[in-house]
Amino acid sequence: MAAAMGAFSVEDAFFKRATQDIPTSQALMMFGAMGLAVFVLLSLRRKEPIWHPQLFSTALILRSVSELVGRLSFALALALTPLTSASAILQAAPLVVVIGAVVFFGERVGWRRWLAIGLGLVGVLMIIRPTPALFEPNSIFAVLATLGFAGRDLATRASPATMSTEQLGSLGFAILVIAGVLLSFVLGESLATPTLLSVGATAGATVAGVLAYSALTLAMRTGEISIVTPFRYTRQLFAIILGFAVFGEWPDLLTWAGIGVIILSGLYTARAGRQDR
Repeated sequence: MAAAMGAFSVEDAFFKRATQDIPTSQALMMFGAMGLAVFVLLSLRRKEPIWHPQLFSTALILRSVSELVGRLSFALALALTPLTSASAILQAAPLVVVIGAVVFFGERVGWRRWLAIGLGLVGVLMIIRPTPALFEPNSIFAVLATLGFAGRDLATRASPATMSTEQLGSLGFAILVIAGVLLSFVLGESLATPTLLSVGATAGATVAGVLAYSALTLAMRTGEISIVTPFRYTRQLFAIILGFAVFGEWPDLLTWAGIGVIILSGLYTARAGRQDR
């Protein structure tokens, strides 16, 4: 899960650069198409069907709908609300996922793990410091994104055991193409001629995204949900590292304190997982 969050952070940096030259919806379509091509090639290399026979099973339909809702809603949240506010709400995803694990999979979560999850959320809030704008009406899109991403991850857990990571990846990136098309209509964006830099940035986002998607799928399908999910908070740490390395942004004292709290949360989560067994 930590590897997935690190790769997602790299993906975000590349994707952000691509959207400086082309519309967000177009970048999303290009990103989805490139990622789909990679996973299709990987499936062909494994000599397996690109689309799993149970593509239209209940779990995969729910996963696809959740992915679509999450991607579209978060894109709208980024377009209509401050980035800090949208990010703050999205950090509630680990709590939603763990609650879903308890309700839908009967997973037992002891008080130690609940404490670790809450501690990680406190650390993230120390870093992003949400403003009163967090409660503006358009923030509902960030709430929907949180529910969408949580639903996707839970449905991944329930996906057919015979479905490979490559097949899940093809499905996920195909949904991104659809999300990009829908977003272009919602925002009224027209296609632009891609620059060489935007194509390169999208390709970089694709490589990172494929690695992130594969790691996330592995974590959600093989790990105990309530143990691996809190490590989602590490995404904020990787974002800070990239911010410093790429943009020269140096965290302030409160941000460093938040980093420390998140690291403590991760260590406590690992320990709590053993104690709650």
